[in-house]
Amino acid sequence: MRVLVAGSEGMLARDMVPCLEQKDHEVIAPAESALDILSLSTLKTSLDSIRPDVIVNCAAYTNVDGAEREEHKACLVNGLGVQNLCLACQAAGIPLVHFSTDYIFDGQKVGAYSVFDSTCPINAYGRSKLLGEKYVLWLLRKFYLIRTSWLFGLQGRNFVETMLGLGRKQKQVSVVSDQRGCPTWTHSLAGAVAELIESGCYGVYNGTNSGATTWYDFAVEIFRTAGMEMEVMPITTDQYPTPARRPANSVLDPFPLNEVLGRAMPPWKEALAEYLRLRKEMGSK
Repeated sequence: MRVLVAGSEGMLARDMVPCLEQKDHEVIAPAESALDILSLSTLKTSLDSIRPDVIVNCAAYTNVDGAEREEHKACLVNGLGVQNLCLACQAAGIPLVHFSTDYIFDGQKVGAYSVFDSTCPINAYGRSKLLGEKYVLWLLRKFYLIRTSWLFGLQGRNFVETMLGLGRKQKQVSVVSDQRGCPTWTHSLAGAVAELIESGCYGVYNGTNSGATTWYDFAVEIFRTAGMEMEVMPITTDQYPTPARRPANSVLDPFPLNEVLGRAMPPWKEALAEYLRLRKEMGSK
């Protein structure tokens, strides 16, 4: 398959491209300046030239707190940009892979959120991502809409890198212990998506590494696995106010992704250990 990747400079795309290539797909990943998803005419021109079999959209506004003061900008990228991608895919008759977020939920459910649960975002970022979802559902018949959460990867800013950075500067850190979710390595997600697009099973999916935890326990495991001495202090969300509200529970149920792939994504602790091993091999500081 010829796969066009939008948002090639992002953390997810940098794992997506090699994972797709390992599956023998022909991958075209233009610089973000050359594939502006906010310009429908540019997108259509690119598709006429490249003639992909599928588009994987890794372009997104991802600053959760920043979206509270830049909601219009977030909605342009996460909403209008997705609308343009949908219209371009519709005109070309090809499917779209689009990534959404656990933050489309309010966090009040007891238990994991399924693909059937109603959405109710509590922050601007979640609203912008929900807008993108709606365009996919409104405009396309052929799509893979994948909700994921708590991403970490070798090529971008993320919670793991933040914790490791703090671990080099101080001996104690406070982390919220009353928010639960599913840490997800971009490499694991990219591998699952590379398999999914070969299935032809269009629809809505939850894609995360297996298992759930809190930010506090995630931090403890990061320092333990990295062999760093750090005292991690549990605090409540109220003790660590942020511009954007976070859902208390954003655990995602993997059905039906596991059934379609015939496997589960690796447990998050295994993914973290592999991430830290590769990071060390690459000489990351």
